[in-house]
Amino acid sequence: MAILDRLEPRPVWEIFEEITRVPRPSKKEGKIIRYLTDFAGKHGFDCKKDDAGNVVIRKPATPGREDRPAVVLQSHMDMVCEKNSDVVFDFENDPIVPRIEDGWVKATGTTLGADCGIGMAAALAALTDEKLEHGPLEALFTVDEETGLTGAFNLGEEMLSGQYLINLDSEDEGELFIGCAGGIDTVATFRYTPQEPPRGTVFFRVDIAGLKGGHSGDNINDGLANSNKLMARLLGQIGRETDLCLGYFDGGNLRNAIPREAYALFGVPVKGVRRLFEIYERFTRDIAEEFRLTDPGITFSIAEMPPTDTVLDAATRDGLLGSLLGVPNGVLAMSHAVPGLVETSTNLASVKFGPDRTITVTSSQRSSSESAKRAAAASVEAVYRLAGAEVSHSDGYPGWTPDPDSRLLETTRTAYASLFGTEPRIRAIHAGLECGLFLEKYPDLEMVSFGPTLRGVHSPDERLEIATVDKFWKLLCEVIRTL
Repeated sequence: MAILDRLEPRPVWEIFEEITRVPRPSKKEGKIIRYLTDFAGKHGFDCKKDDAGNVVIRKPATPGREDRPAVVLQSHMDMVCEKNSDVVFDFENDPIVPRIEDGWVKATGTTLGADCGIGMAAALAALTDEKLEHGPLEALFTVDEETGLTGAFNLGEEMLSGQYLINLDSEDEGELFIGCAGGIDTVATFRYTPQEPPRGTVFFRVDIAGLKGGHSGDNINDGLANSNKLMARLLGQIGRETDLCLGYFDGGNLRNAIPREAYALFGVPVKGVRRLFEIYERFTRDIAEEFRLTDPGITFSIAEMPPTDTVLDAATRDGLLGSLLGVPNGVLAMSHAVPGLVETSTNLASVKFGPDRTITVTSSQRSSSESAKRAAAASVEAVYRLAGAEVSHSDGYPGWTPDPDSRLLETTRTAYASLFGTEPRIRAIHAGLECGLFLEKYPDLEMVSFGPTLRGVHSPDERLEIATVDKFWKLLCEVIRTL
């Protein structure tokens, strides 16, 4: 049953709701690719797909505007798949069920996929709007933006002919983005030798939940807690005051999301149980006070568990916990060129035990300075190597250097001021966008990014502000018409 069909602008919301019914995890975009190619066929549009899975849909200019430069409307088709641990949901098969609450569209217990589903919907609505006058239009939908920018890295030859590109992947209405940070992932791998726990060991499970989480770029300076850091701090304190054996540690999921949950299975001697609970009670009080203003929903739970057969060897336990305590996390530097902009940051994203006696720790570093990005990754690598881990890095992706003199920016700024009677903010963003990679292939492109207001992105609290979608749509149409 349609839930969003009475919202305005109706064409955008109707297409967005269709998109929420199509599963589209990163690297598994087959169903949304079919949706897009079927959409193009249904409306008689030219459609092309490259080897990476990227799709471009083209619409000719309205009569009399054939000589205008082509405009590219760009969004990514994959979504972040995050859910609360108590929610049963299959992102590869289940449709997202949106709901309306207090002026926002949300999902229940999962990410909504408005990042970047609402951008996709706007691009498709623009293609099918018979009243919109425009030059040639190209709607580009890329794959795997969220977990590696694979689509932008491998964009096929001659996919684009446009002079202007409007990226529809921003999250703050009233702000125009003309630059973004570059990024790189750092992965540490620990190899452990299973050992029997000492006799007389009592085992417990600790869970940390209720954190806000969020986008590891856009929300990194919000003072939010990191569940992996909290768990390492707790286990570190226990280990300093009593004998600790570690059986398991699991926290976070995605490299580009601030982790919201973690749990650990560990043991202490019978004689250390009383001390364990003293440490636990003190720690939970301290954390509640420390994050009372920025992350007040944090919850802890502890429960005694049956004994486990094996635990980590002492060297790996100490290396893992020591590195998780010592590795930098959060904002590393603020920009001196753009007041209030984070220049460099790092996010301790996930800790996962593998089936082959390995522990994989994933983190991501971002910076608008290429040298600072490399230095941040080297700093993280050094900590893990000192702890005995093997370390590798992703290829990384470039930032997008602002061009304040572009005609596209001036057209968009003027359109916003004319429509809404106020000047938009011109900004760079600490999150990663695909624009830097497009510039490598099409160096003459002029680009700008804007969108409606989203909050809680990359977490189950993701929500889309209804009122801002209409402004987003009106601005997009005016820029297309004016160009």
